[in-house]
Amino acid sequence: MSLKIRLARGGAKKRPFYSIVVADARSPRDGRFIEKLGTYNPMLERGHAERVTLKEERIKHWLGVGAQPTDRVARFLGDASIIEKPPIRETPGKSAPKAKAQARAKEAEEAAGAASGSA
Repeated sequence: MSLKIRLARGGAKKRPFYSIVVADARSPRDGRFIEKLGTYNPMLERGHAERVTLKEERIKHWLGVGAQPTDRVARFLGDASIIEKPPIRETPGKSAPKAKAQARAKEAEEAAGAASGSA
């Protein structure tokens, strides 16, 4: 059974509130979980003490058993110095079109420079 430490959404419409839980990787996001390990309230300011609450002892236990944190939870755990802080990855959907557009523009400049140089 593969375990994940992940977020389970709660709260009202347009008022998100997340529980940090350990669950089987096959269970649905808001479905059955094994244990609640903390909370995350994105409606609070970044510096607020209750924005992220963690049960460090239980998290260390589940990491020792082999549970894998999701990207967002790994960032929370890194900020709390429970695990090594993971590098921030850029989402491929947002950066790829920009990089392709820049490459096309550079090719067009080179082609225009070669055409004017040979004329």
